[in-house]
Amino acid sequence: MKSLLMCILTIVAISLQTGCATNEEKQTQAFIDRHVRIVDPLRARANRTMYTAEITGEKQHFQEFKKLRLEINEIYTNSSDFQFLKSMKDSGNVNTPRLARQLDKLYLAYLNSQMDPQLLKDIIELSTSITERYNKYRGRIDGKETTMTEIYRIMTTSKNSEEHKKAWLASKEVGNAVIGDYLKLVKMRNKAVAKIDYENFHTYSLATGEQSVEDVDRIFEELDKLTAAPFAKLKNQLDNILAKDYGITVDQLRPWHYHDPFFQRTPLVYELNLDDYYAKQDIAQICIDYFAGVGLPIEDIMARSDLYDKPGKNPHAFAEDIDRHGDVRVLCNIAGDERWMETTLHELGHAVYFKYHDPSEPWLLRQPAHAFTTEAAAMFFGRLSRDASWMQQMLSLSDARRDEVEKVTFKYLQFQQILFARWAMVMYNFEKAVYANPDQDLNTLWWDMVEKYQFVKRPEGKPDAGWASKLHFTVASCYYHNYMLGELLASQWHNHLVNNTLKLQSDDDVSYVGDKRIGKYFRDEVFGPGDRWHWNEMIRRSTGEKLTPKYFADQFLSE
Repeated sequence: MKSLLMCILTIVAISLQTGCATNEEKQTQAFIDRHVRIVDPLRARANRTMYTAEITGEKQHFQEFKKLRLEINEIYTNSSDFQFLKSMKDSGNVNTPRLARQLDKLYLAYLNSQMDPQLLKDIIELSTSITERYNKYRGRIDGKETTMTEIYRIMTTSKNSEEHKKAWLASKEVGNAVIGDYLKLVKMRNKAVAKIDYENFHTYSLATGEQSVEDVDRIFEELDKLTAAPFAKLKNQLDNILAKDYGITVDQLRPWHYHDPFFQRTPLVYELNLDDYYAKQDIAQICIDYFAGVGLPIEDIMARSDLYDKPGKNPHAFAEDIDRHGDVRVLCNIAGDERWMETTLHELGHAVYFKYHDPSEPWLLRQPAHAFTTEAAAMFFGRLSRDASWMQQMLSLSDARRDEVEKVTFKYLQFQQILFARWAMVMYNFEKAVYANPDQDLNTLWWDMVEKYQFVKRPEGKPDAGWASKLHFTVASCYYHNYMLGELLASQWHNHLVNNTLKLQSDDDVSYVGDKRIGKYFRDEVFGPGDRWHWNEMIRRSTGEKLTPKYFADQFLSE
């Protein structure tokens, strides 16, 4: 593709029409203007194609998406354009805040592609192929293909250990099917970043995401110390309940007994099963009503979205900002249970972050301040599915039923948060180890990590690659730590809203239902500015201090 730099002299006269702009600022603005004119429609087309591929599973759409990814990637591989951006950064003369921020983001985007072009092409082709196979794959129970919806149903309702084990094994089959290509992909990624002087792809991914391994390590080490004892206590209680349910001893519990393929969600086994409260509810309509009530309407998002299970479709959930001009969608496979209530609220948390950016911001800044800040929005809203006050108001529960629910909802929510912190430690530390040395015995290492952080006993026999059934390893690599950082930020926002926006003495009975101050806060302080500031500066501006785990600890770890 012709260098963008060749176009600068022809458009600089219409860029930055201000006498006080430096020459470097004029050149930078001209470059950005040209870049956006090319990338904006191409990115929207690629995202629409991706979405169609994910909901249909049809090969031609995956092939078209791969072609478009390669076309976009080619733009960012241009070395002369990269050197131009580097020279503008190094000049120290691009100081207008919004322009400097756009330059920083564009520089990192180009840095991501300053690798061997053929290798990058091979990486895109292989990762697309793995995703396509993953979406189409269906595990088998007693020789018959099954769906993830059915697997979750068995794992959350059956009291038969053998049925649980069969469902759990079926959920893991795809990992063994893709492990060879996945490890090939890891090595290709490592080789690609070695050219730009990074020790491995994991380190590179954090650095180009404006994070560092050292900072994330420090946060996870602190969380490990904070959560180990509370988790041990809660899990001991859970193990006794599960063992009684299955008619076995605690020592006989294995991974398939925990109601989730990866034990990343709390089994609903206390005095009440929250699934019962959502079984006959219209989950999509509840979400529409709730977000409208807080001043973040989503009717248009839901109308464009694909919400229910069907053959060939991605069996999980995600949200996507198609074009940064208002086309925001989610993909879900809604069923009548608490897991899908939480998941749908979660994905719509992403979606409202995408939708309610300030359209007057430059195109490059119409995105979240960081991946984990949009995860924080998703977690902030997703937590509501286990909140007694929210459930009473959104499900029209009587006071008596609300009192009944309240006996267990905080226990579920607290356990979920602590459990997820432990699960995130597995994912973060394991993936870091994978990229550090992909040739080690990863199957054994996986269970070492699970036993260390989740206190779950490994199955008997030689370990396999069922861990690779976690799609994040392939399509959202080196990302999982952002979910935990999102939980920390969700608690920090909650604390700020309760104390500063709502001006309450405590968060007792806070559900945010029908309170448009919530939507206004997020639109003005978080969603609207988009990527105008570095993520920690956005957090400081929206809460009064930079990211800290103390509010997560106050909310979930205090007695």
